[in-house]
Amino acid sequence: MLDDLVEQIRIWHDRSYADALEEGDTGQVFDYLGLTIAVPPEVMAITPVSHLLGDQVLARVRAGDRVLDMGTGSGVNAILAATRGAEVLAVDISAPALEAAAANVTRNGVEGSVEVRRSDVFSDVEGTFDWIVFDPPFRWFKPRTVLESVMTDEGYQAMTRFFREARDHLGPDGRMLVFFGTSGDIGYLHRLMAEEGFHREVAAHDDLVRDGWKVDYFTFLLS
Repeated sequence: MLDDLVEQIRIWHDRSYADALEEGDTGQVFDYLGLTIAVPPEVMAITPVSHLLGDQVLARVRAGDRVLDMGTGSGVNAILAATRGAEVLAVDISAPALEAAAANVTRNGVEGSVEVRRSDVFSDVEGTFDWIVFDPPFRWFKPRTVLESVMTDEGYQAMTRFFREARDHLGPDGRMLVFFGTSGDIGYLHRLMAEEGFHREVAAHDDLVRDGWKVDYFTFLLS
């Protein structure tokens, strides 16, 4: 990646981090795609482009599907899948995320369809799935605080492990929905997809402009 682009991404990231710090420690509650989702400050908030993934979950998951929500955060995509009649495993390594996800599962009345479990990527995931949903941190920087750790994946260690192991957890016709933006190293993401033999298509796309820089956001459908 070119140095100028890395610097631009760093500036974008630092602005996003500063905005998160300004929001303080009160958390937020979102009315989102028919759900009520409470998000504490240590968990990634729902953003104006989150629906690019959420809409695809609602459109593609069917009753009886087995769904893995990797890095579930607040649990929002797991809950969306459950509203479609899926059996869902929602995993995360973050204790605040697991607590928030479990509370949101109860809040939205899908306790019978969603299991919330701690897992470091696939470390505690068994079996195969019809769908894997993945909304990874976009930046690869080393986090400076617990709050920043929800926004970064140092050296893309978790994302790299995810793609190296994902095939082992997809059923014969299994597919994945992956959300990412150009405020991260999207070229590295594309390389991981190609190296693991995934066919990629864009299922949803939008962009935002900040400080004169346009950032594109994509939900990729992988098979």
